[in-house]
Amino acid sequence: MTQPNHRTEAVALLAYTAKWLLLACAVAVLAGTASAFFLFALDWATDTRIAHRWLIWLLPLAGFAVGWLYWRFGQHVEAGNNLLIDEIHDPKKVIPLRMAPLVLGGTVISHLFGASVGREGTAVQMGGALADQLTHLFKLDNADRRIILMAGIAAGFASVFGTPLAGAVFGLEVLAAGRLRSDALMPCVVAAVVADQVGLLWGVHHTHYAAGALPALGLWPLLAMVVAGAVFGLTGQAFARATHALGAFMKRRVSYAPFRPLLGGAVVASAAWFLGADRYIGLGIPTIVEAFAQPVAPWDFAGKMAFTVASLGSGFKGGEVTPLFYIGATLGNALAPVLNLPFPMLAGIGFVAVFAGAANTPIASTLMAMELFGAEIGVFAGMACAVSYLFSGHTGIYRAQRVGHPKVGKAAGADPADNPPGQR
Repeated sequence: MTQPNHRTEAVALLAYTAKWLLLACAVAVLAGTASAFFLFALDWATDTRIAHRWLIWLLPLAGFAVGWLYWRFGQHVEAGNNLLIDEIHDPKKVIPLRMAPLVLGGTVISHLFGASVGREGTAVQMGGALADQLTHLFKLDNADRRIILMAGIAAGFASVFGTPLAGAVFGLEVLAAGRLRSDALMPCVVAAVVADQVGLLWGVHHTHYAAGALPALGLWPLLAMVVAGAVFGLTGQAFARATHALGAFMKRRVSYAPFRPLLGGAVVASAAWFLGADRYIGLGIPTIVEAFAQPVAPWDFAGKMAFTVASLGSGFKGGEVTPLFYIGATLGNALAPVLNLPFPMLAGIGFVAVFAGAANTPIASTLMAMELFGAEIGVFAGMACAVSYLFSGHTGIYRAQRVGHPKVGKAAGADPADNPPGQR
Protein backbone atom coordinates (compact mmCIF):
# COMPACT_ATOMS: atom_id res chain seq x y z
CA MET A 1 0.00 0.00 0.00
CA THR A 2 1.43 3.36 -1.05
CA GLN A 3 1.90 5.78 1.82
CA PRO A 4 0.69 9.34 1.22
CA ASN A 5 3.41 11.91 0.66
CA HIS A 6 2.46 14.52 3.22
CA ARG A 7 5.03 17.00 1.99
CA THR A 8 3.69 16.80 -1.56
CA GLU A 9 0.12 17.21 -0.29
CA ALA A 10 1.10 20.25 1.77
CA VAL A 11 2.80 21.89 -1.21
CA ALA A 12 -0.23 21.20 -3.41
CA LEU A 13 -2.56 22.63 -0.76
CA LEU A 14 -0.46 25.76 -0.40
CA ALA A 15 -0.35 26.21 -4.16
CA TYR A 16 -4.14 25.75 -4.42
CA THR A 17 -4.76 28.23 -1.58
CA ALA A 18 -2.43 30.85 -3.04
CA LYS A 19 -3.97 30.45 -6.49
CA TRP A 20 -7.52 30.97 -5.30
CA LEU A 21 -6.62 33.74 -2.88
CA LEU A 22 -5.21 35.71 -5.80
CA LEU A 23 -8.03 34.85 -8.21
CA ALA A 24 -10.75 35.49 -5.65
CA CYS A 25 -9.23 38.85 -4.71
CA ALA A 26 -9.04 39.82 -8.39
CA VAL A 27 -12.71 38.91 -8.80
CA ALA A 28 -13.55 40.87 -5.64
CA VAL A 29 -11.81 44.03 -6.80
CA LEU A 30 -13.62 43.90 -10.15
CA ALA A 31 -17.05 43.07 -8.70
CA GLY A 32 -16.77 45.40 -5.70
CA THR A 33 -15.73 48.33 -7.86
CA ALA A 34 -18.49 47.65 -10.39
CA SER A 35 -21.09 47.39 -7.60
CA ALA A 36 -19.91 50.64 -6.02
CA PHE A 37 -20.23 52.49 -9.33
CA PHE A 38 -23.63 50.90 -9.87
CA LEU A 39 -24.91 51.88 -6.41
CA PHE A 40 -23.79 55.48 -6.89
CA ALA A 41 -25.51 55.57 -10.29
CA LEU A 42 -28.63 54.05 -8.74
CA ASP A 43 -28.73 56.71 -6.03
CA TRP A 44 -28.47 59.41 -8.72
CA ALA A 45 -31.23 57.82 -10.81
CA THR A 46 -33.57 57.49 -7.81
CA ASP A 47 -32.96 61.04 -6.57
CA THR A 48 -33.47 62.43 -10.07
CA ARG A 49 -36.76 60.58 -10.56
CA ILE A 50 -38.09 61.72 -7.19
CA ALA A 51 -37.15 65.32 -7.96
CA HIS A 52 -38.76 65.16 -11.41
CA ARG A 53 -41.83 62.95 -11.06
CA TRP A 54 -42.87 63.59 -14.67
CA LEU A 55 -40.00 61.36 -15.80
CA ILE A 56 -42.23 58.36 -15.17
CA TRP A 57 -44.13 59.19 -18.35
CA LEU A 58 -40.96 58.41 -20.31
CA LEU A 59 -40.86 54.86 -18.88
CA PRO A 60 -42.41 53.28 -22.01
CA LEU A 61 -39.79 54.92 -24.25
CA ALA A 62 -37.04 53.93 -21.82
CA GLY A 63 -38.32 50.37 -21.89
CA PHE A 64 -38.31 50.36 -25.68
CA ALA A 65 -34.73 51.70 -25.73
CA VAL A 66 -33.46 49.05 -23.32
CA GLY A 67 -35.40 46.34 -25.14
CA TRP A 68 -33.91 47.43 -28.48
CA LEU A 69 -30.36 47.47 -27.09
CA TYR A 70 -30.76 43.90 -25.82
CA TRP A 71 -32.47 42.80 -29.04
CA ARG A 72 -29.70 44.32 -31.16
CA PHE A 73 -26.59 43.67 -29.04
CA GLY A 74 -27.49 41.48 -26.08
CA GLN A 75 -29.47 38.45 -27.20
CA HIS A 76 -26.66 36.16 -26.04
CA VAL A 77 -26.69 37.65 -22.52
CA GLU A 78 -30.39 38.40 -22.09
CA ALA A 79 -30.86 35.33 -19.87
CA GLY A 80 -28.89 37.17 -17.18
CA ASN A 81 -28.54 35.25 -13.92
CA ASN A 82 -29.88 32.12 -15.58
CA LEU A 83 -27.05 32.25 -18.12
CA LEU A 84 -24.50 32.33 -15.29
CA ILE A 85 -26.15 29.35 -13.56
CA ASP A 86 -26.31 27.40 -16.82
CA GLU A 87 -22.63 28.05 -17.49
CA ILE A 88 -21.70 26.77 -14.04
CA HIS A 89 -23.71 23.59 -14.54
CA ASP A 90 -22.61 23.04 -18.13
CA PRO A 91 -19.65 25.23 -19.18
CA LYS A 92 -19.71 26.05 -22.87
CA LYS A 93 -18.65 29.59 -23.68
CA VAL A 94 -17.17 32.49 -21.71
CA ILE A 95 -19.79 35.09 -20.75
CA PRO A 96 -19.50 38.07 -23.13
CA LEU A 97 -18.11 41.13 -21.35
CA ARG A 98 -20.94 43.24 -22.80
CA MET A 99 -23.28 41.66 -20.25
CA ALA A 100 -21.87 44.05 -17.61
CA PRO A 101 -22.46 47.43 -19.33
CA LEU A 102 -25.77 46.30 -20.80
CA VAL A 103 -27.29 45.26 -17.48
CA LEU A 104 -25.76 48.26 -15.71
CA GLY A 105 -27.20 50.74 -18.19
CA GLY A 106 -30.51 48.91 -18.46
CA THR A 107 -31.03 48.86 -14.69
CA VAL A 108 -30.10 52.51 -14.14
CA ILE A 109 -32.48 53.51 -16.93
CA SER A 110 -35.23 51.34 -15.42
CA HIS A 111 -34.85 53.10 -12.06
CA LEU A 112 -34.47 56.57 -13.53
CA PHE A 113 -37.89 56.35 -15.17
CA GLY A 114 -39.74 54.38 -12.49
CA ALA A 115 -39.77 50.64 -13.15
CA SER A 116 -40.21 48.45 -10.08
CA VAL A 117 -37.05 46.35 -10.23
CA GLY A 118 -34.20 45.49 -7.91
CA ARG A 119 -30.42 45.56 -8.06
CA GLU A 120 -29.11 42.10 -7.15
CA GLY A 121 -29.45 40.79 -10.70
CA THR A 122 -27.29 43.61 -11.99
CA ALA A 123 -24.55 43.15 -9.39
CA VAL A 124 -24.50 39.38 -9.82
CA GLN A 125 -24.37 39.60 -13.62
CA MET A 126 -21.60 42.19 -13.53
CA GLY A 127 -19.65 40.11 -11.02
CA GLY A 128 -20.06 36.93 -13.05
CA ALA A 129 -19.26 38.53 -16.41
CA LEU A 130 -16.17 40.33 -15.09
CA ALA A 131 -14.95 37.23 -13.25
CA ASP A 132 -15.32 35.08 -16.37
CA GLN A 133 -12.95 37.33 -18.30
CA LEU A 134 -10.20 35.88 -16.11
CA THR A 135 -10.90 32.55 -17.81
CA HIS A 136 -9.22 33.89 -20.95
CA LEU A 137 -6.45 35.66 -19.11
CA PHE A 138 -5.37 32.67 -17.02
CA LYS A 139 -6.55 29.92 -19.41
CA LEU A 140 -8.73 28.25 -16.77
CA ASP A 141 -10.24 24.83 -17.36
CA ASN A 142 -13.94 24.08 -16.92
CA ALA A 143 -13.58 23.08 -13.26
CA ASP A 144 -11.80 26.31 -12.37
CA ARG A 145 -14.21 28.29 -14.52
CA ARG A 146 -17.15 27.00 -12.51
CA ILE A 147 -15.48 28.15 -9.31
CA ILE A 148 -14.59 31.58 -10.60
CA LEU A 149 -18.16 32.14 -11.82
CA MET A 150 -19.48 31.17 -8.39
CA ALA A 151 -17.00 33.56 -6.80
CA GLY A 152 -18.22 36.32 -9.12
CA ILE A 153 -21.83 35.70 -8.10
CA ALA A 154 -20.87 35.72 -4.42
CA ALA A 155 -18.84 38.93 -4.80
CA GLY A 156 -21.61 40.74 -6.66
CA PHE A 157 -24.28 39.76 -4.14
CA ALA A 158 -22.14 40.57 -1.10
CA SER A 159 -20.99 43.96 -2.35
CA VAL A 160 -24.41 45.24 -3.36
CA PHE A 161 -26.08 44.32 -0.04
CA GLY A 162 -23.16 44.54 2.40
CA THR A 163 -23.66 40.92 3.54
CA PRO A 164 -20.47 38.94 2.84
CA LEU A 165 -21.43 35.68 4.55
CA ALA A 166 -24.83 35.60 2.87
CA GLY A 167 -23.19 36.46 -0.44
CA ALA A 168 -20.66 33.65 -0.13
CA VAL A 169 -23.31 31.04 0.66
CA PHE A 170 -25.68 32.43 -1.98
CA GLY A 171 -23.03 31.72 -4.63
CA LEU A 172 -22.92 28.09 -3.45
CA GLU A 173 -26.62 27.56 -2.71
CA VAL A 174 -28.39 29.18 -5.65
CA LEU A 175 -27.28 26.62 -8.24
CA ALA A 176 -29.52 23.75 -7.15
CA ALA A 177 -32.44 23.73 -4.73
CA GLY A 178 -31.73 21.36 -1.88
CA ARG A 179 -28.02 20.99 -2.57
CA LEU A 180 -25.17 23.18 -1.38
CA ARG A 181 -21.98 23.03 -3.40
CA SER A 182 -18.87 23.24 -1.21
CA ASP A 183 -16.10 22.89 -3.77
CA ALA A 184 -15.91 26.68 -4.14
CA LEU A 185 -16.34 27.54 -0.45
CA MET A 186 -12.98 29.20 0.14
CA PRO A 187 -12.95 31.23 -3.12
CA CYS A 188 -16.54 32.37 -2.56
CA VAL A 189 -15.90 33.45 1.03
CA VAL A 190 -12.74 35.33 0.07
CA ALA A 191 -14.40 36.99 -2.95
CA ALA A 192 -17.49 38.00 -0.95
CA VAL A 193 -15.60 39.42 2.03
CA VAL A 194 -13.05 41.32 -0.05
CA ALA A 195 -15.69 42.64 -2.49
CA ASP A 196 -17.71 44.00 0.41
CA GLN A 197 -14.61 45.75 1.75
CA VAL A 198 -13.78 47.14 -1.69
CA GLY A 199 -17.26 48.67 -1.88
CA LEU A 200 -16.84 50.25 1.54
CA LEU A 201 -13.45 51.65 0.51
CA TRP A 202 -15.14 53.30 -2.47
CA GLY A 203 -17.54 54.99 -0.04
CA VAL A 204 -20.62 52.79 -0.37
CA HIS A 205 -23.12 53.12 2.48
CA HIS A 206 -25.69 50.38 3.02
CA THR A 207 -29.11 50.92 4.58
CA HIS A 208 -29.31 49.82 8.21
CA TYR A 209 -32.44 48.13 9.57
CA ALA A 210 -33.35 47.48 13.20
CA ALA A 211 -35.48 44.46 14.07
CA GLY A 212 -35.96 45.77 17.61
CA ALA A 213 -36.37 43.73 20.77
CA LEU A 214 -36.97 40.02 20.26
CA PRO A 215 -39.26 37.82 22.36
CA ALA A 216 -37.77 35.02 24.42
CA LEU A 217 -37.61 31.64 22.74
CA GLY A 218 -40.81 29.79 23.51
CA LEU A 219 -43.53 27.64 22.06
CA TRP A 220 -45.64 30.41 20.55
CA PRO A 221 -42.89 32.50 18.93
CA LEU A 222 -41.51 29.36 17.25
CA LEU A 223 -44.96 28.18 16.13
CA ALA A 224 -45.58 31.69 14.82
CA MET A 225 -42.41 31.37 12.71
CA VAL A 226 -43.85 28.20 11.17
CA VAL A 227 -47.12 29.94 10.31
CA ALA A 228 -45.39 33.06 9.01
CA GLY A 229 -42.83 30.98 7.11
CA ALA A 230 -45.60 29.14 5.30
CA VAL A 231 -47.21 32.44 4.28
CA PHE A 232 -43.86 33.85 3.17
CA GLY A 233 -43.07 30.74 1.14
CA LEU A 234 -46.41 30.75 -0.64
CA THR A 235 -45.94 34.45 -1.37
CA GLY A 236 -42.49 33.80 -2.84
CA GLN A 237 -43.92 31.02 -4.98
CA ALA A 238 -46.75 33.27 -6.19
CA PHE A 239 -44.25 35.99 -7.12
CA ALA A 240 -42.05 33.60 -9.10
CA ARG A 241 -44.97 31.96 -10.90
CA ALA A 242 -46.60 35.29 -11.77
CA THR A 243 -43.35 36.76 -13.12
CA HIS A 244 -42.63 33.68 -15.25
CA ALA A 245 -46.22 33.52 -16.47
CA LEU A 246 -46.33 37.17 -17.55
CA GLY A 247 -42.95 36.86 -19.25
CA ALA A 248 -44.12 33.82 -21.21
CA PHE A 249 -47.41 35.53 -22.10
CA MET A 250 -45.61 38.62 -23.41
CA LYS A 251 -43.28 36.51 -25.53
CA ARG A 252 -46.21 34.64 -27.05
CA ARG A 253 -48.29 37.74 -27.75
CA VAL A 254 -45.62 40.32 -28.64
CA SER A 255 -43.10 38.96 -31.09
CA TYR A 256 -40.95 42.11 -31.35
CA ALA A 257 -39.00 42.17 -28.09
CA PRO A 258 -38.61 45.98 -27.66
CA PHE A 259 -42.40 46.39 -27.67
CA ARG A 260 -42.76 44.29 -24.51
CA PRO A 261 -41.18 46.75 -22.03
CA LEU A 262 -42.80 49.60 -23.98
CA LEU A 263 -46.25 48.15 -23.20
CA GLY A 264 -45.29 47.19 -19.67
CA GLY A 265 -43.85 50.65 -19.07
CA ALA A 266 -47.08 52.27 -20.21
CA VAL A 267 -49.07 50.18 -17.73
CA VAL A 268 -46.67 50.80 -14.82
CA ALA A 269 -46.38 54.54 -15.50
CA SER A 270 -50.15 55.03 -15.81
CA ALA A 271 -50.89 53.04 -12.66
CA ALA A 272 -48.24 54.85 -10.62
CA TRP A 273 -49.34 58.31 -11.80
CA PHE A 274 -53.10 58.00 -11.62
CA LEU A 275 -53.21 55.84 -8.48
CA GLY A 276 -50.55 57.88 -6.68
CA ALA A 277 -48.63 54.64 -6.21
CA ASP A 278 -45.09 55.99 -6.28
CA ARG A 279 -44.26 53.92 -3.19
CA TYR A 280 -44.45 50.81 -5.37
CA ILE A 281 -41.89 51.86 -8.00
CA GLY A 282 -38.10 51.85 -7.85
CA LEU A 283 -36.32 50.02 -5.04
CA GLY A 284 -38.78 51.14 -2.36
CA ILE A 285 -36.13 51.46 0.36
CA PRO A 286 -38.04 54.19 2.27
CA THR A 287 -41.08 51.93 2.58
CA ILE A 288 -38.90 49.02 3.75
CA VAL A 289 -37.42 51.27 6.44
CA GLU A 290 -40.94 52.39 7.35
CA ALA A 291 -42.02 48.78 7.79
CA PHE A 292 -39.43 48.43 10.57
CA ALA A 293 -40.55 51.62 12.31
CA GLN A 294 -44.35 51.68 12.24
CA PRO A 295 -47.38 49.81 10.89
CA VAL A 296 -47.85 50.13 7.13
CA ALA A 297 -50.85 49.49 4.88
CA PRO A 298 -51.64 45.75 4.82
CA TRP A 299 -51.89 45.82 1.02
CA ASP A 300 -48.44 47.29 0.42
CA PHE A 301 -46.92 43.88 -0.25
CA ALA A 302 -49.52 43.15 -2.93
CA GLY A 303 -49.02 46.54 -4.56
CA LYS A 304 -45.27 46.05 -4.78
CA MET A 305 -45.72 42.54 -6.12
CA ALA A 306 -48.06 43.74 -8.88
CA PHE A 307 -45.76 46.55 -10.00
CA THR A 308 -42.67 44.31 -9.92
CA VAL A 309 -44.31 41.46 -11.81
CA ALA A 310 -45.45 43.95 -14.45
CA SER A 311 -41.96 45.45 -14.73
CA LEU A 312 -39.89 42.27 -14.77
CA GLY A 313 -42.43 40.23 -16.72
CA SER A 314 -42.45 42.79 -19.52
CA GLY A 315 -38.68 42.85 -19.81
CA PHE A 316 -37.24 45.62 -17.64
CA LYS A 317 -33.76 44.90 -16.25
CA GLY A 318 -32.70 44.91 -12.63
CA GLY A 319 -33.41 42.12 -10.22
CA GLU A 320 -35.99 40.51 -8.01
CA VAL A 321 -34.37 40.48 -4.60
CA THR A 322 -34.89 44.02 -3.28
CA PRO A 323 -38.57 43.95 -4.34
CA LEU A 324 -38.80 40.62 -2.49
CA PHE A 325 -37.30 42.32 0.57
CA TYR A 326 -40.02 44.99 0.26
CA ILE A 327 -42.76 42.41 -0.17
CA GLY A 328 -41.50 40.39 2.79
CA ALA A 329 -40.98 43.33 5.14
CA THR A 330 -44.41 44.84 4.50
CA LEU A 331 -46.14 41.45 4.64
CA GLY A 332 -44.38 40.68 7.92
CA ASN A 333 -45.44 44.06 9.22
CA ALA A 334 -49.05 43.24 8.36
CA LEU A 335 -48.87 39.77 9.97
CA ALA A 336 -47.37 41.03 13.22
CA PRO A 337 -50.63 41.94 15.01
CA VAL A 338 -52.25 38.71 13.81
CA LEU A 339 -49.41 36.64 15.28
CA ASN A 340 -49.02 38.89 18.33
CA LEU A 341 -45.36 39.61 17.64
CA PRO A 342 -43.42 42.90 17.36
CA PHE A 343 -43.77 44.31 13.86
CA PRO A 344 -40.07 45.30 13.52
CA MET A 345 -39.12 41.69 14.23
CA LEU A 346 -41.63 40.20 11.80
CA ALA A 347 -40.70 42.78 9.17
CA GLY A 348 -37.13 41.54 9.45
CA ILE A 349 -38.17 37.90 9.27
CA GLY A 350 -40.35 38.57 6.23
CA PHE A 351 -37.51 40.57 4.63
CA VAL A 352 -35.37 37.43 4.37
CA ALA A 353 -37.95 34.63 4.37
CA VAL A 354 -39.87 35.62 1.23
CA PHE A 355 -36.52 35.79 -0.55
CA ALA A 356 -35.58 32.39 0.91
CA GLY A 357 -38.67 30.83 -0.61
CA ALA A 358 -38.56 32.62 -3.96
CA ALA A 359 -34.85 31.93 -4.53
CA ASN A 360 -34.66 28.56 -2.74
CA THR A 361 -31.76 29.83 -0.62
CA PRO A 362 -32.75 29.36 3.05
CA ILE A 363 -29.20 29.17 4.45
CA ALA A 364 -27.99 32.35 2.72
CA SER A 365 -31.18 34.10 3.80
CA THR A 366 -30.73 33.09 7.44
CA LEU A 367 -27.14 34.36 7.39
CA MET A 368 -28.37 37.59 5.82
CA ALA A 369 -30.82 38.07 8.71
CA MET A 370 -28.01 37.62 11.22
CA GLU A 371 -25.71 40.03 9.36
CA LEU A 372 -28.39 42.69 8.99
CA PHE A 373 -30.31 42.37 12.26
CA GLY A 374 -27.93 40.67 14.68
CA ALA A 375 -27.12 37.07 15.59
CA GLU A 376 -29.97 36.87 18.13
CA ILE A 377 -32.55 36.69 15.34
CA GLY A 378 -30.89 33.62 13.84
CA VAL A 379 -33.11 30.96 15.40
CA PHE A 380 -36.32 32.75 14.41
CA ALA A 381 -35.05 33.53 10.90
CA GLY A 382 -33.75 29.99 10.42
CA MET A 383 -37.12 28.51 11.32
CA ALA A 384 -39.08 30.87 9.07
CA CYS A 385 -36.66 30.54 6.13
CA ALA A 386 -36.69 26.73 6.36
CA VAL A 387 -40.50 26.62 6.33
CA SER A 388 -40.67 29.22 3.56
CA TYR A 389 -38.26 27.15 1.48
CA LEU A 390 -40.47 24.10 2.01
CA PHE A 391 -43.73 25.84 1.11
CA SER A 392 -42.38 27.59 -2.00
CA GLY A 393 -42.35 24.29 -3.87
CA HIS A 394 -39.98 23.76 -6.77
CA THR A 395 -40.79 27.07 -8.40
CA GLY A 396 -38.16 29.78 -8.10
CA ILE A 397 -37.18 33.13 -9.56
CA TYR A 398 -34.18 31.53 -11.31
CA ARG A 399 -35.42 29.16 -13.98
CA ALA A 400 -31.96 27.67 -14.57
CA GLN A 401 -31.76 26.58 -10.93
CA ARG A 402 -31.88 22.80 -10.77
CA VAL A 403 -33.59 20.58 -8.22
CA GLY A 404 -30.76 19.01 -6.24
CA HIS A 405 -33.03 17.08 -3.89
CA PRO A 406 -36.85 17.02 -3.65
CA LYS A 407 -38.08 19.04 -0.69
CA VAL A 408 -40.35 16.34 0.74
CA GLY A 409 -38.88 13.13 -0.58
CA LYS A 410 -40.42 11.34 -3.55
CA ALA A 411 -43.80 12.94 -2.92
CA ALA A 412 -42.51 16.33 -3.91
CA GLY A 413 -41.18 15.60 -7.36
CA ALA A 414 -40.27 18.67 -9.35
CA ASP A 415 -42.85 20.17 -11.65
CA PRO A 416 -41.54 19.72 -15.21
CA ALA A 417 -42.69 23.24 -16.02
CA ASP A 418 -40.37 24.70 -13.42
CA ASN A 419 -37.09 23.45 -14.91
CA PRO A 420 -35.88 23.37 -18.49
CA PRO A 421 -35.42 19.92 -20.10
CA GLY A 422 -32.38 18.08 -18.86
CA GLN A 423 -32.16 20.08 -15.64
CA ARG A 424 -34.35 18.02 -13.34
